[in-house]
Amino acid sequence: MDFHIAQLNIAKMLYPLDAPEMEDFRSSLDAINALADSSDGFIWRLQDASGDSTGFRIFDDEYLLVNLSLWTDCDHLHRFVYKSAHVSLFKRKKEWFSRMTDMHMVLWYIPAGTVPTVGEAIERLMHLREKGESPLAFSFRRIFRPEDLSASTDPQIGVSFGMPPELGKHVGADGHNA
Repeated sequence: MDFHIAQLNIAKMLYPLDAPEMEDFRSSLDAINALADSSDGFIWRLQDASGDSTGFRIFDDEYLLVNLSLWTDCDHLHRFVYKSAHVSLFKRKKEWFSRMTDMHMVLWYIPAGTVPTVGEAIERLMHLREKGESPLAFSFRRIFRPEDLSASTDPQIGVSFGMPPELGKHVGADGHNA
């Protein structure tokens, strides 16, 4: 079976999205999203009718932004995040976002031909926060391979953690709420 790498990154804004302090961030979204869309290895990203994911909310927090995407592999995702024009925006994150003490980014493998849901992404993030890095949920600090999934024994992944649906909007294959 072939796998792709899904990634979730959440960020807590310092100001409301429409605040003047967020203007540089907002005005950069189209260009950064276009860069991602045209990057080698890019497959899919969460977006609403406006073309970005700023309208999605999790954990009932109006200040949390969600970035969820799918890539062919970790190398392509890593190149986009740390070695493309994305870096210039990444370096300015302290201007717009608070420092998060909990893990706020997670990577995991999903079967090729599928896209992750926000609910699944939250499960993986919570798994990483509660159990640490494993083939089921990890970060760039310790990258696992798809082959490592067969060695994993955690029965919870793939099974709902019993989270209330308001914690994350489920997204269909077209990137819209299901």
